[in-house]
Amino acid sequence: MGRIVQISDIHFGCEIPEAVAAAHDLLHDIRPDLTLITGDITQVGARSEFLAAGRWIDSLPAPVFVTVGNHDVPYWDVVARIFHPWTAFEAAVNHPAHDHQFSARLTDTALMVRGITTARGWQARLNWSKGVIDLDQTARAADALSRAPAGALKIVAVHHPLIEMEGAPVTGDVKRGRRAAELFADAGVDLVLSGHVHVPFALPIQLGDHRSYAVGCGTLSRRLRGVPPSINRIEWDDETITVTVLAFDGQSFVEDTTWTLSRRQDTRSAATAPRPEAVAEEMRQLAEDDPD
Repeated sequence: MGRIVQISDIHFGCEIPEAVAAAHDLLHDIRPDLTLITGDITQVGARSEFLAAGRWIDSLPAPVFVTVGNHDVPYWDVVARIFHPWTAFEAAVNHPAHDHQFSARLTDTALMVRGITTARGWQARLNWSKGVIDLDQTARAADALSRAPAGALKIVAVHHPLIEMEGAPVTGDVKRGRRAAELFADAGVDLVLSGHVHVPFALPIQLGDHRSYAVGCGTLSRRLRGVPPSINRIEWDDETITVTVLAFDGQSFVEDTTWTLSRRQDTRSAATAPRPEAVAEEMRQLAEDDPD
């Protein structure tokens, strides 16, 4: 079994210090195979915020993978926003904002993560906080992930949800998001992890074989939107992915909502090919759900 902890929207400068400290302690206790942070590590992209975020990230057990969010631009520096929006972010996290990749072979599984930048320093619409995805970057990521080892958990990490969550308190409104989600589903991506809306969720992406899932994470900032501060613990084996929301109760993180997601089976390996009885059971359930 593999284990990831997803954290998002810490917003240093607007963070909840007790929740941030408790997350640090939890990560050192459980030592996940990867800590994945899906953007907005700062509030307005100030130097002091990036320094605080960088120190905190450096204090976590390795490995750590971070994607950039729309708050991670130098908000008050128009020149930097236009010409080099991610310089401070890249210095804080010690890896590039674009085309970053993580791969690992674990004891009995494998993992591959590709980061995609959906934030922009500026764009040709009034609300620059909304998302944009580049299809060339998407195609490079999809190609890389399609060649992951058999049975590997394949993850795309973005800041904005590519497809809107119904009832979300804010929208990502990602340009070309649906097309990107189609490319990822075709590449056999298991999870598209995101932040931005500050509300946890786990939903099947209604494209392809419906075995790609959109998973959103809560926030560790004071910018709460009706739910407690939280992070996600993600565990997987050959057949299932379990997403557990760990909510901060003021002192520590406690288990809250859990989703169990059925993995697509990788038929490139006999060890991970679909079991006949599992296929038969799924066909039976589909027939019951759609008797016509």
